[in-house]
Amino acid sequence: MKVNQPKNEKESKLLETAFKLFTEKGTKSTSIQEIVDNANVAKGTFYLYFKDKYEIRDVLIVRKSKKLFLKALSKLRQNNIQDFSDQIIFIINYVIDELVKNPLLLKFISKNLSWGVYNETIIKLYDKPEEKRDGLYSLFLKAVKENHIELKNPKVTLFMIIELVSSTCFDSILYQNPLPIEEYKPYLYDVIRDLLK
Repeated sequence: MKVNQPKNEKESKLLETAFKLFTEKGTKSTSIQEIVDNANVAKGTFYLYFKDKYEIRDVLIVRKSKKLFLKALSKLRQNNIQDFSDQIIFIINYVIDELVKNPLLLKFISKNLSWGVYNETIIKLYDKPEEKRDGLYSLFLKAVKENHIELKNPKVTLFMIIELVSSTCFDSILYQNPLPIEEYKPYLYDVIRDLLK
């Protein structure tokens, strides 16, 4: 028998359960039936929120990666870092360190870290408008303007930074390729600083 829960609770429970199953078994090996059984909701309820298991996976990737950046921004605000490049390095370093601490999250997000900033379709459908104002993208644009940094296309520059971090750190953290992450970071940060000149 399925439990009556408020709408937001049901969606949260589905997301929480799907994340647990996806990280334990993988997306391919997890069925919608398993998600709803473990979330204790009816199968029809799943389809009120998501069209299939790949959509719930995509929503989770966006939310998890966005949460990483929001936490990094929160930590940045607690520090008195004035230099724009140092601020970006601080945020990237925070995100990398969190992924090192949580390899399951790293494997789940895989190389899709930029989705938390750039997957407009998912963000528009599943996030509240007030959350977007405080995101990394808007703060990056504001900082570029305030610091009079001449970037040809700030949106593209930020995307390149996040994609660079996402793809190269995945292999460095999990497989120490080309170097263990702590040895790799200085090279990565030099490239990021060059992109921000």
